[in-house]
Amino acid sequence: MSPRTGRPTDNPKGKPIHVRLDAKSETILDAYTEQEKVSKAEAIRRGIEKLEDDIQK
Repeated sequence: MSPRTGRPTDNPKGKPIHVRLDAKSETILDAYTEQEKVSKAEAIRRGIEKLEDDIQK
C-alpha cells in the first residue's frame, strides 16, 4: 500500500496556519460560511485571494 492515501489533487494544501479571531471576525466568518455553504478554510482562502489586487507590484 502506498504511504500516501486520499484523493490526488492538483492543488495540495500543505501550509497550515493558526489564527486567533476576535468575536466580530468570527461572527462574520460564521455568517459567510453559512451563507455560501463552504468550510471556514475555503472562506479564508477566498478572502486571501481578494487581497491579491492590493499587492503593490
